Amino acid sequence: MPSARSRSEDAHVTRLPWLIELTQTHYPQFCALARAAEIVGERWTLLVVRELLLGPKRFSDLVERLSGVSPTVLTGRLNRLIESGVVRRATLPAPFHAQTYELTPVGLALKPAIRELIRWGGHFLFPPRLDDTFEPDWVLLGLDAIAGQTPTPAHTIALRVTQGGKSAGFIVRGGPNGTTLSRGDGPAKATIETRFDTLLLILSTRLSLEQAVSEKLARIEGSAAAARSLPRMFDLSERRRGQSLPTT
Repeated sequence: MPSARSRSEDAHVTRLPWLIELTQTHYPQFCALARAAEIVGERWTLLVVRELLLGPKRFSDLVERLSGVSPTVLTGRLNRLIESGVVRRATLPAPFHAQTYELTPVGLALKPAIRELIRWGGHFLFPPRLDDTFEPDWVLLGLDAIAGQTPTPAHTIALRVTQGGKSAGFIVRGGPNGTTLSRGDGPAKATIETRFDTLLLILSTRLSLEQAVSEKLARIEGSAAAARSLPRMFDLSERRRGQSLPTT
């Protein structure tokens, strides 16, 4: 039987026609982009998709991670995504029995578009804002968006990324098919510990790894040569064009 908490969370996401009518955007155009914008163009919707790309979430998880969203607005966004076939309800296995929300195959098909939006959004990421919140596992999507798609140095590097008092581990693997990433810890030729904003500066080559270490912005364990190959395992368009990440 579902717990009282899961039933309470489920009550947030029920069909409320008046709420859908108030929040749904409509473009009277026979255009696929207009249809897509109707579904994912509302405030918070793309960030709901981002969270679910990282795995199923309970309603309370989404409220916590989407700092600033109200339960009412989140209810409307989830209802719209469920009705559009982008999101579906699921239930965690025993002993939890909690209701979660996950992407359908149609929702998962958004991943390439989200990847390109993350790449494009990097132009406007710096400087960080004082009221920015941060979840370490957003790093996975951020790094995946700039991971090299052509052969990269065949090293395995562990990253320990911190920001805002939170941290998470990732494994970066290079090879003939490009760079792959996974969450967690494991054997690696080198381990780099740094903040996410510092890591992005290192990957864009605005800040050398040696300088980051000397200024105590990063720490390295293991092979320094392998660690220095990290920027070549990623593809920042700013570096490719000889430009730097924006700072204003």
